Amino acid sequence: MLPQYLLELFIFAIGASIGSFLNVCIYRLPRSLSIISPPSACPVCDNPIRPYDNIPILSYILLAGRCRRCGLPISPRYPMVELVSGLCAIAVCARFGYTLQALVLFIFISALIVVIFIDIDHQIIPDVISLPGIVLCFLASVFVFNRPVAEPAAGILVGGGSLLLVAVTYRLLTGRDGMGGGDIKLLAMIGALCGWEGVLFTIFLSSLAGTLVGILLMVAQGRNLRLALPYGPFLSLSAIVYIFLGPDIIHWYFNILNRIS
Repeated sequence: MLPQYLLELFIFAIGASIGSFLNVCIYRLPRSLSIISPPSACPVCDNPIRPYDNIPILSYILLAGRCRRCGLPISPRYPMVELVSGLCAIAVCARFGYTLQALVLFIFISALIVVIFIDIDHQIIPDVISLPGIVLCFLASVFVFNRPVAEPAAGILVGGGSLLLVAVTYRLLTGRDGMGGGDIKLLAMIGALCGWEGVLFTIFLSSLAGTLVGILLMVAQGRNLRLALPYGPFLSLSAIVYIFLGPDIIHWYFNILNRIS
């Protein structure tokens, strides 16, 4: 049996390695490129990255954040995604143990990490993530988490239906599109795994966070600035918060209400 710190280091290394693959997905999916081939290359000079220069986090540090061939800077986002992925792997195992459920949740979080950065860069959420994600999350809810079929089904309907209603209403009132179809499908995917309670939690927290960030940006850059913030990152981050803290926060909230009443 490995000592706990070595086990956590091993889990972190696996998570960071998966984070390296997530970087590939973040770069290639919006460009409709294969995530399998060709091998990773410098985005500036297109020189293939050698295996010893592709060690998560460590290679970036040893290369001082620059390509070995052209010497131009490599975005710090690459090691950041690897670091976040590694930490998420440790957090999931610490919270849910070394179980199949923990593995499913880590895969789910990994998909959300990809969504966050693609939506920030391109204001899109690829269907190749959300549509298969709805089906896979539904199956995971039923067969891995042993939930009744009605629970993930309700999550899909509440998640996709609520944002669809918002999108249609906004369109009727303003004549403009205010909610992308990608957000609707993403929340349906979240609902498939987190259920309708997770959807409501995600909508509340993401709306609150999006409003606060929007106000701060408007204050910083001018009151007349018209912002078009991507909503996918707020939905994804809120869903991650729900996975780790959501049920406890909901339980705490209703306890307060009971005491007040």
